[in-house]
Amino acid sequence: MKRALITGITGQDGSYLTEILLNKGYEVHGIIRRSSSFNTGRIDHLYSDKNILNKKMFLHYGDLVDTSNLNRLLEKIEPDEIYNLAAQSHVKVSFEIPDYTAQVDALGTLRFLDAIREVGLKQVKFYQASTSELYGKVQEVPQTEKTPFYPRSPYGVAKLYGFWIIVNYREAYNIFACNGILFNHESPKRGETFVTRKITRAASRIAAGLQNTLLLGNLSAKRDWGYAPEYCEGMWKILHYKNAEDFVLATGETHTVREFTDLTFNEIGIELEWTGKEENEKGMIKSINWDKAESLIKDDISSKQLKVNLSNKLQKNKEVVAIDPNYYRPTEVELLIGDSSKAKKLLGWEAKTKFNELVRMMIKADLSKTLIRGF
Repeated sequence: MKRALITGITGQDGSYLTEILLNKGYEVHGIIRRSSSFNTGRIDHLYSDKNILNKKMFLHYGDLVDTSNLNRLLEKIEPDEIYNLAAQSHVKVSFEIPDYTAQVDALGTLRFLDAIREVGLKQVKFYQASTSELYGKVQEVPQTEKTPFYPRSPYGVAKLYGFWIIVNYREAYNIFACNGILFNHESPKRGETFVTRKITRAASRIAAGLQNTLLLGNLSAKRDWGYAPEYCEGMWKILHYKNAEDFVLATGETHTVREFTDLTFNEIGIELEWTGKEENEKGMIKSINWDKAESLIKDDISSKQLKVNLSNKLQKNKEVVAIDPNYYRPTEVELLIGDSSKAKKLLGWEAKTKFNELVRMMIKADLSKTLIRGF
C-alpha cells in the first residue's frame, strides 16, 4: 500500500485528491492546522467513516511555517508521495498579508524540501501546487511550460519562488520534485470567497430573496476555468510520469468574469442586461423564467417548495450585480489561457468538463443548498 501525505487536505483540491488516492488503494495522511472552529467540512464524509478514519486516512496537526513539525511528521509517516497543496491561496488577500503569504507559499515549500533531505527520504516523490498566476502580465498567448513568468501579486511572486526552488532541489539533490502549473479549477467545493463560487452562491441567494446585490471587481478579467477533480487526477499523473518534470494543466479556453456571471444567472432563469462602463457597470434583470430553476434542481426539491422559496421581489430592471472598486487588485492579471499539449502527449491528460457544464454544476449545488437549507 502506497502512502501519501497531503498538505491542504481540507481544501477543495485536497479533498478531491484524497478521494482519488483512497480509491487507488493509498493510505492517505493529511496535515491540518489547529483551529478554534471546525474546518474539515470538505472531508467530513471521509472523516465520519469508521472504515476510513485512522485506518486508511490519518490527520495530523501541522503548519508549513513550523520546520520541526515537518521533520517529525516525515520521520513518522515516511510517505512515498507528498502533495503540497497548502497555501495562502487568495490573490487579493496576498496584497494585505504579503509576509505571511511568502512564509507559507514560498518558504513553506523550501522547508518541506529541506525536511526531505534531512530525514533522508530518497525515494519520495514531491508534487508542488504551482499556479497560472505565475504568468501574470502574460508574455505570450496561450501560456505553456516555456512561457516566461511575470507575476503580478505577492501570491504569484511567492509561488514563483516555490516553482524555482522545486527546480533547484530537483537538479541539485536529485529529488523527484515536480511543479503542476494548474490554471483556475473550480467545483461546488470551491471556497466562497473565490470569484466563481462567490457568483454562484450570490445568484442562488438573490433568487431566494436572501441577498440583494452581487458585488464584483474586474468583470473583464479572462480566465481558463476547469473542473477541479480532473486536475487532481492530473496531479497524480504528474508524479507517475517516468521523469520529474513540470506540466501545465488547463482547458485551453478563456472566459470573462462577466461571462461566468451571465451564464450563472441564466442557468436559474434570470437574464441579465449590462449597463454603464467600468466602475459604473451594472447587471440589471432583463427577464425572469423560474421554470429554468425548477428544471435545474427538480430532483432536489419539489415544484411547490421551489416556488415558495424563490423570491417574488425580483422584477425587471432590478440591479443585481454592481462593481465595488475594493475588489480591484493593485496590479491586475487580465488574461490567462493555458496550453496543456505536453500533459496530453506525455500523461494522457486533458480537461473534459466544458465551461457551461461547470457553471451549471456549481449553480445547481448552491441553489439546492440555498433553497433547502436556507443559506
